[in-house]
Amino acid sequence: MTHDAVIYDLDGTLVRLAVDWDAVAADVSSVLRERDVNPDGRGLWDMLQLSDETGHRDAVEAAITDYERDGARASEVLPLAEGLPHGVPVGVCSLNAEVACRLALSVHDIDDHVGPVVGRDSVGSSKPDPEGLLVAADEMGVAPADAVFVGDSESDRTAARRADMDFAWASEFDQRRYRA
Repeated sequence: MTHDAVIYDLDGTLVRLAVDWDAVAADVSSVLRERDVNPDGRGLWDMLQLSDETGHRDAVEAAITDYERDGARASEVLPLAEGLPHGVPVGVCSLNAEVACRLALSVHDIDDHVGPVVGRDSVGSSKPDPEGLLVAADEMGVAPADAVFVGDSESDRTAARRADMDFAWASEFDQRRYRA
């Protein structure tokens, strides 16, 4: 089946950001501790949610985004990115910050082949909430049911299901039929 639009996840799908996520988590933990918030036993994304609940989202977001920007500059392009452009609209929906997504796309000269870019900070929720996918589909002028989301995680698959959008694993996606 060919869809009217393709939405890709970014990290692990189009590029691999050069980010040491353990270092990010340690830094975010420090940011929270400096603000008298105990992050013990929480992973990075749980700490991000905790920062929302405690009013420290901006500081935590800034710390994560700094790592992601650096990781975007040193990112590795993956085979699906080399298969662009497509003959249908293309978007990106990522758990990474929008600025890091745009930077990674620019570094690898594929930004001209991608329309909307929705990062975790572009909308009010993060994957697996479907909001980002719905925004990307809307900006491309397609119904969610007419798009496919290509990703590399169970969270990606869950977001697609919740958006009433088809899903394809990055490792299995045959993009030849979409190439311009």
